[in-house]
Amino acid sequence: MPRLLQGGQNLYGHRVGILMIEGRFPRPPGAIGNAATFPFPVMHHVVRGFSGSRMVRDVGALDPDSPAFLDAIAPWLAGARHLEDQGCRAITTSCGFAALLQRHLLEAVSVPVFASSLMLIPFIAATLRRTRRVGVVTAEAASLSARHLRAVGVDPATIHVIGMEGCPQFAATAWQDRRWLDLDAAEAEAVDVARRLVAAAPDTGAILLECSLLPPYAAAIQEAVGLPVFDFTHLVSLAHSACARTPFAGLL
Repeated sequence: MPRLLQGGQNLYGHRVGILMIEGRFPRPPGAIGNAATFPFPVMHHVVRGFSGSRMVRDVGALDPDSPAFLDAIAPWLAGARHLEDQGCRAITTSCGFAALLQRHLLEAVSVPVFASSLMLIPFIAATLRRTRRVGVVTAEAASLSARHLRAVGVDPATIHVIGMEGCPQFAATAWQDRRWLDLDAAEAEAVDVARRLVAAAPDTGAILLECSLLPPYAAAIQEAVGLPVFDFTHLVSLAHSACARTPFAGLL
């Protein structure tokens, strides 16, 4: 019998599409913008004109129900539609602050949307004793509002938050788009922030790295604090696994 293939898109082999902020800074393995981060193919789409600063600070300051917000996020919705048109069966982003876009993205496409790493918090919290909290290391604590958290079903009172403020390596790339990175210094910054979080909140039972630039340092953070460490790569891997099921193999 002939094997007939159904087309309709330009590229094939992927299941997850990732909406990327625009930036020329280095993205080492582990960062969501490095294709080698995942053991499966993904499709990246850069949302032009959206730097980390614009997404986190400018859009984050707008009312998600306002016309100004809808105008601002139009390129994200168009990007999501493009990824769906190219065969993506799930869509994520590269910024935890895109939590504010979750419901708008859902209305724009017909495939599942995993807009923010913050969506992992309820899952992580369910694994911890009631006396333990999820610690969140975010790009900028001052910009992570209760609106971001509630948009993905998180009670702000149930977590501990610390930001990467005061970290020059992180700031130079994430905010200033510097095109070189001292990887060892950046790792040291991330480890120090995580240590300060646990020292200030000893009831922390697990850590979520909100920013998709932080997973390259997850192993070092875990070694330093001795806690489970979750990040954006878990969200992408979960979405892929759900949309690319394969038969189990083995003996009965």
